[in-house]
Amino acid sequence: MTRRRALRLSLAIVAGVVVLVLVVAVAAAAIVIRRPLPQTSGSLTLAGLSADATVTRDARGVPYITAATPEDLFRAQGYVQAQDRFFEMDYRRHVTAGRLSELVGANSDALAADKVIRTFGWRRVAEQELPLLAPTTRAYLQAYADGVNAYLSSRSTASLAVEYTVLGLQVDVTRPEPWSPVDSLAWLKAMAWDLRGNYDEELARAATYSSVRDVARVDELFPPYPYERNQPIITPEAATATTAAHATTSGLDLASADLQAAIASATQALAAVPHLVGKGDGVGSNSWVVSGAHTATGSPILANDPHLSISAPGVWAQVSLQCRDVTAACPFDVSGFSFAGLPGVIIGHNGRLAWGLTNLGADVTDFFLERVTDTTYQRDGTQVPLEVRTETIKVNGGADVRLTIRSTVHGPIVSDVLPLDTVASAPVPEDAPFGRYAVALDWTALTPGRTADAIFALDTASDAAGVKSAAALFDVPSQNIVFATTSGDIGYQAPGRIPIRATVPGVVPSDGTWPRPGWDSAYDWKGYVPAADMPAELNPPDGIIVAANQAVTPAGTGPFLTSDWDYGYRAQRIRTLLTESIAAGTKITTAQTSAMQLDDLNPYAQMLVPALLKISLPTAFDADGQKLLRTWDMRSGTDSAAAMYFSAVWAKVLELTFWDEVPDAYRPTGGSRWLEVVRGLLERPNDPYWDDHSTVGVVEGRDEILARALISARLELTASLGKDPKDWSWGLLHTAAPQHPVLGGPSVPGLIRRLVNPTPLAVPGSGSIVDATAWDAASGSFTVTSAPSMRMVVDLKDLDRSTWVTLTGTSGHPGSVHYTDQFQAWADGRTFPWPFTPAAQTAAADQQLTLRPAS
Repeated sequence: MTRRRALRLSLAIVAGVVVLVLVVAVAAAAIVIRRPLPQTSGSLTLAGLSADATVTRDARGVPYITAATPEDLFRAQGYVQAQDRFFEMDYRRHVTAGRLSELVGANSDALAADKVIRTFGWRRVAEQELPLLAPTTRAYLQAYADGVNAYLSSRSTASLAVEYTVLGLQVDVTRPEPWSPVDSLAWLKAMAWDLRGNYDEELARAATYSSVRDVARVDELFPPYPYERNQPIITPEAATATTAAHATTSGLDLASADLQAAIASATQALAAVPHLVGKGDGVGSNSWVVSGAHTATGSPILANDPHLSISAPGVWAQVSLQCRDVTAACPFDVSGFSFAGLPGVIIGHNGRLAWGLTNLGADVTDFFLERVTDTTYQRDGTQVPLEVRTETIKVNGGADVRLTIRSTVHGPIVSDVLPLDTVASAPVPEDAPFGRYAVALDWTALTPGRTADAIFALDTASDAAGVKSAAALFDVPSQNIVFATTSGDIGYQAPGRIPIRATVPGVVPSDGTWPRPGWDSAYDWKGYVPAADMPAELNPPDGIIVAANQAVTPAGTGPFLTSDWDYGYRAQRIRTLLTESIAAGTKITTAQTSAMQLDDLNPYAQMLVPALLKISLPTAFDADGQKLLRTWDMRSGTDSAAAMYFSAVWAKVLELTFWDEVPDAYRPTGGSRWLEVVRGLLERPNDPYWDDHSTVGVVEGRDEILARALISARLELTASLGKDPKDWSWGLLHTAAPQHPVLGGPSVPGLIRRLVNPTPLAVPGSGSIVDATAWDAASGSFTVTSAPSMRMVVDLKDLDRSTWVTLTGTSGHPGSVHYTDQFQAWADGRTFPWPFTPAAQTAAADQQLTLRPAS
């Protein structure tokens, strides 16, 4: 998996000015930092309202908005989210439009991101989507934009966000452009990109083949889903049979230098895209719902905690949106988690329905190998003109950059966007019939869709039929929807635009697991799975539904969604905890559900520790770490020395076993796939992967590599944490360190970083653990890369007894007390009351702002 470098802003040249402003002039610094804080009490005028709207905030600054009409409601939401998080919104729209260089100036990372996103054409697709949406959705998007723009017109640029003041020390900061409905829609493309299916695995297979040169050995690194151990979401009784599209690999020379150069170039280009939602093996989520037959209240309980990248501010904005009188004309009575920049609620509950989302992981991207010249590409034996367009990227304070974008019938060519700086492309003979290879991206999100309609349909749904109708509109990203109703139903629904792939014998697999020949139309998509055929389940007999990124249906049933699932260890652990509790006669409570979200039993340890304890080590010093494992309860708490040692050993096992054969860009990050790979290798002590090809004249086996890993981990932790293992603990190195996307990087002066980056906190958990605080085993660091971005538990008996917490806080202003006021509670595993009824909201009110119509 390619790691994305953080955006690096070269602000060193203004460090002296910043220090002068923020240190010497302390009073001025306080004004600069606090000036953007919004008015949250009293009254203000908001043009376009038909009647007063109220914004009540609780002790953590969460806004509860009440209005007379839907348009008033979303106009107020736009105003409030601009109050709290406009810079985040502005940054996101610059990214999604491929205009980041306009915001931050001459910066190689920003320019690379702009080039790739312009090639994708995210904003172009969003512009095409707007007229496809329902008139009501367009009205809501416009009302939201009007609310944002009303706030922008009321403030100077410097009083919108401190980030503009800091950026203004280096680049020309102009007044932000008015917000538009397309700005909101473009955000859905970023969300879909980070939550797409198996594109990493698809390119990794092809790139790994260049060094391994054996399809069977490549397949060892992508084992099948362990249905015999980890149950899919849908029970066998609810599934229907189908046939997946598979084939065998032969004929195409995937190891050719030119083809591998194209794949390497595509990999480099795709790595340049900023991850606004999440990245890597740890991106996923937990969700589950339990029927009232098993709960203390007799009504369902629903839990959800999406695992996304950590950032400052966190990705979610908590909000409540309630019509003053809930009627057919004004149907909104919904509370939950939204994205700043997008109206509505993405995850949460209304008065009758609660729902959670996890990433389904369907394969919605395919890479097509194209045979191209400068102007044409091969298609069924003929040369077809490439679609070519040119765009101009403006650079703040620098020269414009012209970008030529080429596309085939499959989508944009991504392998020639950035200059290849690590792999030299092999020369192509002058008489080559097709020029050279290129890689084009076919992705469902590049076809205009109606996901925005789905958001409002889900916000107002009340039963399984309503969820199914909303899911039919939810084109991208493809998500698992678990839901429960106050009437007692629990259910699951899979939405999404899923490609249908035909079975094509020979050449390469046609199921989306490998890049495929674009010059043969037999490999093209053959439409999409009908929404009516997408997997669904209502009130299963056991009264439990768990959706945590595992396989959706039993093997060989349902529509073919992907071959590359999360391997189901989190999901199975959740199911085990629930079934054990039910078998013991214990009724499930909301408190117990919240505690389950913090479960830190380590499945990697369960798999590997028995083998590690069988290894003989040469000295007592070497064995000191191993001794920790003998009495370890295999839980990854912050105080655990054994968890620290085991994690270091795990990283070393992956390094010593795979780094000599797996390309650098796809070194093992340690996710659930690698757990399953190593599980299989342990049963084959002389498998060639155990052999370290960097050693000459020696062939290593399993035990040699495990011994080396144990010894190396002992030495590395001695150097970093001290000689005595009693001084080690997981929380010393496993920390959550949210970073500001623009001002939080290492090249920014430390004073600014300390302002915008929360102080790192030790956290328990690890990857593929229910408390999924993932880290990248290939990075040399144990710092959290993705984590539960929020946690919620919904009590369908009494919605006011529901709880929630988000990663950092409600505000996007570093000077606000609400910038990080939930961070410690989140790290500790605590949640807060989630008032829903008017009486509960009134009791929780800390401040109230009245928005009045213009006279």
